[in-house]
Amino acid sequence: MADGNDLLLERTLDAPRDLVWKAWTSPEHIKRWWAPRPYETPECEIELRPGGKFHTRMTGPDGFDYSGTACVLEVVPGERIVWSSTMKGGYRPNEFTDDGCNGFPFTAIHTFADAGGGKTRYTATVLHANAKDRDAHAAMGFDEGWATCAEQMSEVARELAANA
Repeated sequence: MADGNDLLLERTLDAPRDLVWKAWTSPEHIKRWWAPRPYETPECEIELRPGGKFHTRMTGPDGFDYSGTACVLEVVPGERIVWSSTMKGGYRPNEFTDDGCNGFPFTAIHTFADAGGGKTRYTATVLHANAKDRDAHAAMGFDEGWATCAEQMSEVARELAANA
């Protein structure tokens, strides 16, 4: 971790980098992996450019219903995408409340690298302003939830490869 206030997920995914990237950046594919099952993502919008909007809505069988909108800060095709919940599209500041992920701002840095043998080294580094926000995100199940979603993303990428 770059800082004590960061959370880190590193995985080697059993799918080629170009298809993992496609799974990460295409709304129709993001909807299939963004929320850990049995939760779902019925809405997704992503504008792959600095200042672009990144919006998802997650729902669950327990009545969970959460919408979040972030701002894309950086895109290096096939290699890196950075977004922040501190802003929505157009760099407009987000409002924060004390519920769920809306209770704390964070910036997510996702990197993709070839890992050999048709595999991808995927890293998600999530930056928080302080230990309280980091701990709140960890308590929500960051490690398990984001790991589950990474594996679901890998499944989508493998399906893309099988259907190519």
